[in-house]
Amino acid sequence: VILLSLPHLPLQLYQPTGHTSTFDDSGMSQDAPSPLRYVRYESARENEYVAAMRQLISKDLSEPYSIYVYRYFLYQWGDLCFLAMDDNNEMVGVVVSKLEPHRSGPLRGYIAMLAVREEYRGRGIATKLVRMAIDAMIERNADEIVLETEMTNTAAMKLYERLGFLRSKRLHRYYLNGNSAYRLVLYLKEGVGSIRPPYESYVPPPPPVMTEPPAAVTGLGNGNPW
Repeated sequence: VILLSLPHLPLQLYQPTGHTSTFDDSGMSQDAPSPLRYVRYESARENEYVAAMRQLISKDLSEPYSIYVYRYFLYQWGDLCFLAMDDNNEMVGVVVSKLEPHRSGPLRGYIAMLAVREEYRGRGIATKLVRMAIDAMIERNADEIVLETEMTNTAAMKLYERLGFLRSKRLHRYYLNGNSAYRLVLYLKEGVGSIRPPYESYVPPPPPVMTEPPAAVTGLGNGNPW
C-alpha cells in the first residue's frame, strides 16, 4: 500500500442535493426530466432484480461476484441499493452500498458496485445513482464513505472527485485481474478523518523560571549527576 501525498485542499463537505434533479457526467444540472425511473431495491423482487444486477455488473466490474456477494449486501443494506430502469422496465444502472461502523470508530459507508449499461452512459445515470446512495447514507448519519476504483478508470475517477471524494491510498494489484486501484474517501462531517484541523507547528516551551537553586542530584557512584 502506498500512501499518496496530496496538496492541502480547502474544507468542502458534501451537501445533499435531494432527488429532484438529474445530473450529467460533467456535473451540470439538466432541466429536462429524465425518461428513466430511479427506484430503491425491493426484497420482494429479489429474483428479478438480482438476476438483472448480476448480468449488468458482470460486464463491467473487475471481479466476478457470486450470488452470495449480492445477497450479503442486499439482505443487510437493501435500502442503500438504487436502480435505474428504462421505459421497458429493464435495469440500465445500479449502485450497491453498505453502512457499518469502521474499526477506527466512524460510521463508514462503502460503495461496493456501480454499473451503467454501455449505451446509456454519458447521461448522468452513474452520478445520479451515487448521489442517491450518498444521500441515503447521510440520512442514516454516516461519517464518511469509501470506495475503490481502478487507477486506469479515468471516467470513474472524475465522477467521484467531482462529488468530493479524495484519493487516500494506492492499492497495488488490488483486483484479481492484477490491476491496481485507488481508495477514495468522502468525508461528511467535520472532525472525521483528514478534514480534522491540521496540527499547529511545534514550538518548544520556554525554559522554567528558577526561583531557587535546584536540589542536588545524587549520582550512581560515578561522580555524574545522571
